Formats: sequence, C-alpha cells, structure tokens
Amino acid sequence: MYYASVGLLALILHCIINLEYLKPGRSLDLSVAMERYRIFLYSLAIFYVFDLSWGVFSNIRFIPIAYIMTLSFFVSMVWTVLMWTKFVVAYLDRNNRFVSIITIGGWGIVIFEIVALIVNLFKPIVFHFDSQGHYHTTSFRFITLMLQLVLHLLSSSYTLRIATNSEGRVKAHHWTIGISGLVMAVFIALQAFFPHIPFYSVGCLIVTCIIHTYVVQDEKQDQKNAIGSAKQIALKDPLTGVKSKRAFQEDKILIDQRITTLELKELGVIVFDVNDLKKVNDTLGHEQGDQYIIEGSVLICKQFQHSPVYRIGGDEFVVILEGDDYIQRKELLENFDLRMEENNQTGKIVISTGMDVFRPGRDFDFNSIFTRADQRMYERKKLLKSTTLKSA
Repeated sequence: MYYASVGLLALILHCIINLEYLKPGRSLDLSVAMERYRIFLYSLAIFYVFDLSWGVFSNIRFIPIAYIMTLSFFVSMVWTVLMWTKFVVAYLDRNNRFVSIITIGGWGIVIFEIVALIVNLFKPIVFHFDSQGHYHTTSFRFITLMLQLVLHLLSSSYTLRIATNSEGRVKAHHWTIGISGLVMAVFIALQAFFPHIPFYSVGCLIVTCIIHTYVVQDEKQDQKNAIGSAKQIALKDPLTGVKSKRAFQEDKILIDQRITTLELKELGVIVFDVNDLKKVNDTLGHEQGDQYIIEGSVLICKQFQHSPVYRIGGDEFVVILEGDDYIQRKELLENFDLRMEENNQTGKIVISTGMDVFRPGRDFDFNSIFTRADQRMYERKKLLKSTTLKSA
C-alpha cells in the first residue's frame, strides 16, 4: 500500500495548500492565467484520486477495478498536462507560433493517449495485468511520458527565455514557472523508468508548492493591493478630495455599533449646504458650479481641520466632531457662521450649517443626530436667505 499512501498524502497536502482555490462555489476575482491555474489544480486533485485508487486496487489484485483505474490514471494525467500548458500559455500572454505549437502539443498528447488506451482494450500497447494480477507496462506508456517530458522542456525553455528579458516580480514569476516545468520533466523521466514508484504525484506536489509559494501568494497580495487602492478611491470624493458618501455610510455603521455597545460618549454632527449652487450652474455653467463646490469644501476643511469632512450630495457636506473639535464645537461653528454672514452681505459663497450632538440614552443611532442637525441647517438656510432679501 506504499504507492497508495503517497497518493493519499499528496491529495491531502494538495487540498490543504490550495484550499482557497479548491473550495467549491468560492468566487475569486482571478486573472485569466490564475483561473487556468485553478482548473489545473482541480484536474490535479482528480488525478491524485485515480492515482491512489490505482495503488489500492492493484495492490489487492482487484483486476477489473484496477484496470479501470489505470485507464483513468492515464487520461487524467495527460489532461493535467494540457491544463498546465494552458496555464503557462495564459500566464505568458504571448500570441505567436511557438505558443500555438505548445498548445497543439498539449492537445496532441491527450488525443494520442486516448487513442492508445482504446487500442489497449484489444491489444496491450500501454499496460496490462498478467494472470497473477501483476501490473506491466509496454512501449506506448513510455512514449506518452516522453512526449510529456518534451512538452515540459519546450514550455519551460520558452518561459525561461522570456524571464531573461523581464524585470522585477514578472521576471521572478517566469523563472518560477519555468523551473517548475523542468522539475516536472525530471519526475516524469523517473516515472518512466520506475512505474511502481509514484514519482509523477510527488513531482506535481512539489511543483504546486513552488507555484503557491512564489507565484500564488504574490498574486493574492497584488489582488489585495488592487482592492485596497480601489476602495481608497471609492472612499474619496473625486471632485473635492474630502471623504465620499460611501465613506460616510461606512462610518455611520461604525458609529451605530459604538452607540449599541455604549462605547460612544461624545459626538457632534454638523450638516453644511452650499447655497445657490443651482443658480451658479444655471447662470455660469456646471464647470463654474464645480469650482463653487470646491471653494465651499476648502472653507469647511480649513475651519474643521481635525475632523473628517464628507461630501454626501451635490452641495451637501457633513463634519463629524470628536475630541478637541467637539469640545470647541460652539466656537468653531460660531466663527464659521459669522464669516458666512459676512459673505452673505458681500455676495461671496454662503454655506448654511446645522449642528446637533449625541444624547446618551435618547439617541440609539446616528440618524437621530443627523436628522436634528439637518433640520437646523434648513432653518439656518431660511434665515440667511431672508437676510439677503432684506439687505437687497
């Protein structure tokens, strides 16, 4: 049972190392190449199952099942070679004659093996079991393995040649894939001469460990970095550079959690509305309207330098006050409102404000505070507009 034990160990380690890729139904945002690698891993897992099954049934001399497992072993083996070839081609991302030759070679080996196994049903040209139940190999098995060896050598040499002209992480990845192919070629050669030792499974396991360590982990980190960068972009308002509405929604959830767990003690909310934006858009154009919004955000950020500023609508901003800004909230808001009253008389940009604070025991979510602050902002807007009319 030595042969089957190695196959079982290879399958277990394969599933542990590549669990994230092998989980059924797991949605991964993979590149084309890594999706091909995922298919290769599935193919390899199936091969391991047939490999260890062959070891079990050939050992107990259960010839009918052992024969079927042998057929399955060879088919899954060449299919795995094809999936590896497809992965290498996708990873190299080249479209030339040599790549076409490698791809055709992978399919050619599969077709050759299937035809040979069909013939083997009538005449043992690949393998056979004698009357005592002993397994014997014949010439076409050796030919199949040599064809695989040549294909691995060709794809590896091409990959390594590309690696020499690459730089940085791409160069390291190409070297890893190229060397992995050479490692596999060595174990295929050993399997060809020692059919009763599971060199092929051992080689596949070593190769996937190498790829996992030096390629897959880097790909996962690159994916995390890309997601992180995309999230950072989504959390920033593209026009003003302050925090976006999405960031506001996420921070609201965190504040609600702090309210629920009684961690929140002090918090203030100020709602801002840039007056007359529609008038600016209609008379001066939307480009000037955008500049009007940017000017408003600059005024808010300068006054509330130590608090997060969010743009939650076209002309609406929110500031969440904690710490020193919360303690000085009245002074900060009064100074801001005084400047807006001056602007209101001189025809400069005017921003309406409304502030309210968290009331422990009475407020059970952020929206309660926000609603009150928003209402005060509308009251302030009415006051500023009426003042403008009187002065006019």
